[in-house]
Amino acid sequence: MDILSETIAAIRTANPTSGMFVRHAPWGRSYPIVPGTGFHVVLQGSCWVLTPAGESIALGAGDVLLMPRGADHLLADDPGTPITEIARPGEPREIAGPGQRTALLCGAYALGGRRGHPMLDELPEFIHLPARPGRHPALRSAVDLLAGELAEPRPGSDAVVPALLDTLLLFALRAWFDEQAAARAAGWAGAFTDPAVAMTLRAIHEAPEKNWTVPELSELAGVSRATLARRFTATVGEPPLAYVTRWRMLTAARLLRETDTPLAGIARKVGYQSEFAFAKAFKREYSLAPGQYRRAIDAPDVIAV
Repeated sequence: MDILSETIAAIRTANPTSGMFVRHAPWGRSYPIVPGTGFHVVLQGSCWVLTPAGESIALGAGDVLLMPRGADHLLADDPGTPITEIARPGEPREIAGPGQRTALLCGAYALGGRRGHPMLDELPEFIHLPARPGRHPALRSAVDLLAGELAEPRPGSDAVVPALLDTLLLFALRAWFDEQAAARAAGWAGAFTDPAVAMTLRAIHEAPEKNWTVPELSELAGVSRATLARRFTATVGEPPLAYVTRWRMLTAARLLRETDTPLAGIARKVGYQSEFAFAKAFKREYSLAPGQYRRAIDAPDVIAV
């Protein structure tokens, strides 16, 4: 069980959306907060990101910027350039000007919705992955492939681009967690590298229908109950059985979105013997009964590009 892939699949509520825009200096754009996870990839030129906290981040060609919770921000060719645009649908893809040309791919992943995941919750508001030689070659390759498809669309591009966007997200998260693990940082980077925690997560993801107990999970992980509880909570952000409930609800929501499985069948798949007990637990987490949730699924709002 690939924990990262399964987690992203469980919290995805729609396909990624994206668009390319080109500006010539001077230019400045405002990006309002959006639901989901926003991203920018610099395909050509350079620019600056100005965050609500007053931080300025320089972006160069090949850099990836990920906003796990869709934070609002500004983009400009220079920190001192006035902001004259607000990112919105239908705006011109390219605006001519006297200065340097900058091309960016911008968009959003519909992740989280009404019920998030601690893996995303712990991430910083802005993740900058610079395109340094020899650093994260898989991510660099994904960026190059995306740039090529967008510059010269060919038969099949409509299928290739969404797949590459999915790949970009996974490679970006993998790169971030690899860096955190190398720095021995706390959190989910430790969950992926701690054998006992990783084994526990895989067991829960593979069989959310099981009536898991801490003794069963600790025996499976090969550590004491106290050790597992301490290490699991420190890395994942909540105790093992709380995560069991979270994963059950995320799995149920995914089944409601993506399948026509009857509610009784979904209840059994996520460990509830009765539809009533499942509906009560689901409503407690999502503030909607399962049937209401299934009927209420709409296309999510996305970042304007």
